[in-house]
Amino acid sequence: MSDKQRTVAGPIKLKGRGLHTGAEVEIAIKPVSENTGYQFIRTDVEGQPTIRAIADNVKTTERGTTLVEKGISVSTIEHLLAALSGMGIDNALIELNGPEVPILDGSSSMFVDAILNTGITEQDAERYYYRIREKMVFRDEKKGIELVAYPDDVFSVDVHIDYNSKVLGYQYATYNEADRFEKEFAPCRTFVFLHELEYLLKHDLIKGGDYDNAIVIIDRPVTQEELDHLADLFNKPKIKVRPEGILNNVDLFFDNEPARHKLLDVIGDLALSGARLKGKIIATRPGHYANTEMAKMLRKLIKVEQNKPAVPFYDPNKDPLFDVNEIMRRLPHRHPFLLVDKITYLDEWVVTGVKNVTMNESFFVGHYPDQPVMPGVLQIEALAQVGGILLLSFVPDPENYVLYFMRIDSVRFKRKVVPGDTLNIRMVLKEPIRRGIALCYGQGFVGDQVVIEAEFMAQMAPKPNMKKN
Repeated sequence: MSDKQRTVAGPIKLKGRGLHTGAEVEIAIKPVSENTGYQFIRTDVEGQPTIRAIADNVKTTERGTTLVEKGISVSTIEHLLAALSGMGIDNALIELNGPEVPILDGSSSMFVDAILNTGITEQDAERYYYRIREKMVFRDEKKGIELVAYPDDVFSVDVHIDYNSKVLGYQYATYNEADRFEKEFAPCRTFVFLHELEYLLKHDLIKGGDYDNAIVIIDRPVTQEELDHLADLFNKPKIKVRPEGILNNVDLFFDNEPARHKLLDVIGDLALSGARLKGKIIATRPGHYANTEMAKMLRKLIKVEQNKPAVPFYDPNKDPLFDVNEIMRRLPHRHPFLLVDKITYLDEWVVTGVKNVTMNESFFVGHYPDQPVMPGVLQIEALAQVGGILLLSFVPDPENYVLYFMRIDSVRFKRKVVPGDTLNIRMVLKEPIRRGIALCYGQGFVGDQVVIEAEFMAQMAPKPNMKKN
């Protein structure tokens, strides 16, 4: 699969009843621009407010996941989000004229079929992945619920369920990126125990419920009279209990369909983290509350990472764009004042380069020799030299031009640079060059930390001895 972002190829329209509200709802899934994520729009509310599908907006998780933003809610979102995430959709606008996503057949299958029928469009922007870096745990010991996230190179989910039910028993399901979500998981329907169904009916909680959109598990002896009453409540023909302990209105798609549906819910709820994940999730008796609590934990880490300045990519095994010989052809600097070893990237607006700081640097002899620290002014100079490569790339004969500082602003030193560090530098042209004058912004990184940042104004001028045409 490509690492580009994706959206639906065109509008998708579906309609059905909300599980709990019973409201007839029309829903439209529409293409949207890159980096939008999933957003719901309540078209039945004045101003058509937007509700972002992020963990920060989770309000309640009883019998489904409900989002609220600025007082406006949308509920039972998990099957739709599982369909979008499982089918590789990164960005989608979801319009609905009611408070709840239709339950349809109790799975993600109808959403997936509609996506496949409409098609998927690849976008220009790269996907962002959050890589889980250390073990994370959410646990509810009283209920025997646990979600654990581990580092891994791919996204995968293992689900274990055991509700002390002789009928359901212990079940296990597993998913990884190579699995076909649309065939193996999307068709798996929600399930409910008979005692839960009775409670929900008595408390008027499943007005849109239908035993055709759930697997009903019989966890106690029942009479045919009770089953007839249940059929009357749903306005359906008479039903019976199958030998395996479920109502005879549905056939199971898989022996472990309940576990697969719980896994589907995990995928849908974790989509609220706001990023695609690389890591292994092991879930024991998961539910919407546990799933969304894990999504909130991930969301916090993702926001921290996304707010960090992006470190320029540097692969020491890859040949540089310019080695030191080419750099010396373009810049007038020489040892001991040449402070850039490699140029790793260059386009019309951005340049990146590397300075390897070693104990053999001449300035360490006299600059805190007992506690060697790279002088701040030389860090500034290293940034300026990398920026010089960018500015001189605008002329065909850079060896015949020279750059002069005009101004240095907003300099911040955030961590000392010491022998053994690799100073990874990015310089960005903030606006087009005018009359030889350029304004740049630069950052220097050691590892994933910014150690220096500054703004530069420089003038590019012909060398005094350059022959004029």
